Amino acid sequence: MNQGKNRRMKRIFQQKDNRAIIVPMDHGVTIGPVFGIINMQQTIDQLVKGGVDAVLVHKGIVKRVDTPDTGLIVMLNGISNLNPNMNNKVQVCSVQEAIRLGADAVSLHINVGAPEEDKMLSTLGKVAEECDQFGLPLLAMMYPRGPKITNEHSLEAVAHAARIGAELGADIIKTNYTGSIESFKQVTESCPVPILIAGGPKCKSVEDILQTTNDALKAGAAGLSMGRNIFQWENQTLIVKALSAMVHKGASIEQAQKILGEKP
Repeated sequence: MNQGKNRRMKRIFQQKDNRAIIVPMDHGVTIGPVFGIINMQQTIDQLVKGGVDAVLVHKGIVKRVDTPDTGLIVMLNGISNLNPNMNNKVQVCSVQEAIRLGADAVSLHINVGAPEEDKMLSTLGKVAEECDQFGLPLLAMMYPRGPKITNEHSLEAVAHAARIGAELGADIIKTNYTGSIESFKQVTESCPVPILIAGGPKCKSVEDILQTTNDALKAGAAGLSMGRNIFQWENQTLIVKALSAMVHKGASIEQAQKILGEKP
């Protein structure tokens, strides 16, 4: 990894443990202005107060918010759920534009197994080359989704998707948790770059979030990249504090629950 990438990676991953908590908020393109991302500056302020390591947004939001004391990742592709073919993510921002906006890293969402996988992988390869050229880390959101995918959380599908991202030049992988420490350990061990777990749809309970975080870290995950399970939380500052304690301080589920019980 070149010097530029190393420096920028340190703005996202804490040096003491090489772990990170990233909150993606690119959902305004995908599903619209849902609860939690109505007022982006207010949400970002709460996340930063909680100690988030980086936020991930689209270029238009970058121009309209301040992101003090946290890493900034710019999303490069997207599609809305109003499109009948919403698995086909198309590039909407360039690497150079993200650099002009002050990005510490960029991100692409790839649906492995979708009919348009070939186009998305072509974009991934080209963007990875540009990121190497400019010293910018690339986070690839690698999801197994398509007609042949029967289980988006299966070990085989997730491990394959994660490995594709690393093979084609991504510096960080975000993907689904496979449901157990034993299976996800096989994913992390077969991928040569750091893996962050996705949150997916909002969990039914805080216990689900904390248990998944605990188990993923034990399996070798380098942290979290959770959107709705953080920005749609009633107190965004406290949920980040609780998860940060687990990711960066080795806190137990019980200790994280105590943090969530604190007064705002």
